[in-house]
Amino acid sequence: MSEQFYNEVGGQLSGQFGATIGQMFGKSCLKIGGKAFAAFFKEEMVFKLGRDEVNLLLSKYPGSTNWDPSEKGRPMKDWLQIPVEFNDDWGVLAKQALDYVEEISK
Repeated sequence: MSEQFYNEVGGQLSGQFGATIGQMFGKSCLKIGGKAFAAFFKEEMVFKLGRDEVNLLLSKYPGSTNWDPSEKGRPMKDWLQIPVEFNDDWGVLAKQALDYVEEISK
């Protein structure tokens, strides 16, 4: 069910903003301009929002964490993994991540 939410978010962003679906670390991800800004991992969605924003959002979304795609204790500080119970916010967070990646890619 959570993958369906991920696919809906990806479909909306590809239609409105030209996002594409790709792969990152062997996981499905959403890209803008060839750069990943969101991914699907362990039935949850992951967003590249920048370290400061991630630190602010950790308390807003209980159970969220810095994404550790290798699962070897090396989390990526700019990425936030959000549980499926917050899927109502995934679209907004994905757009925020898309905007962030576009901004830092200039």
